[in-house]
Amino acid sequence: MIKAMRTAATGMVAQQMNVDNIANNLANVNTTGFKKSKIEFQDVLYQNYRKAGTTTAVGAEVPVGLSIGYGTKVVASVRQFSEGDLTSTGNPLDLAISGDGFFQIQHPDGSIAYSRDGALKLSAEGRVVNSDGYFLIPEISVPEDTVSISVGTDGTVEVMQYGQDSPTEIGQLELARFINPSGLSAVGRNLLVSTGASGDPITDIPTQSGLGQIDQGYLEMSNVKVVDEMVNMIVAQRAYEMNSKAIQTAEDMAAIANNLKR
Repeated sequence: MIKAMRTAATGMVAQQMNVDNIANNLANVNTTGFKKSKIEFQDVLYQNYRKAGTTTAVGAEVPVGLSIGYGTKVVASVRQFSEGDLTSTGNPLDLAISGDGFFQIQHPDGSIAYSRDGALKLSAEGRVVNSDGYFLIPEISVPEDTVSISVGTDGTVEVMQYGQDSPTEIGQLELARFINPSGLSAVGRNLLVSTGASGDPITDIPTQSGLGQIDQGYLEMSNVKVVDEMVNMIVAQRAYEMNSKAIQTAEDMAAIANNLKR
């Protein structure tokens, strides 16, 4: 009975982490470029009382074994990179990626992070930055006399300058993709960093090397579906309740055994 309590407790701990993950998904339902994650579970060790295939004292072979498991554990939170809906903003510096790929953002320490958040801004020096002021890589600087900015589907950046009759190309966007994007590590601020599991970044201009295209004047919203997350939360809550009921049942059985009289 003590074993049942510990086993059910592992289920409660696992479902608590599941609810925590669902809550984070729901909290980021309006976060630009956010990708939801899903918790994955594994069963843990088993106590084998009798192994299948062993031979009994009378020479017969046991067809089915007897083993009792010790519960479950959370082994991974898998980020799902399905595309979110695009919303029109009309802002020329709002960019969305239709297809595979990440924008490359330079941290203040010089390291490179990756993001699907294309809500870009201009710094006081005219450099293209994200909402935290981190530079877009490759760096793009917009001249002071710029009247309008145009970004092509292939990432070509052109500006129309005051007094000019034709646009001037000032830069070329590059995107990055990974063989295992689920191996990227989230560090907050809508940024991901590469790890040994994600592999090295594959960079190229948009529409090349399997990368998506750039849609100017749009932002990619979160891929969180509120209805799906609410259903997942109900399932997790019910699983948590059932595990708590298993603990209560084991405690009741222990109380009955403790109160036995000769």
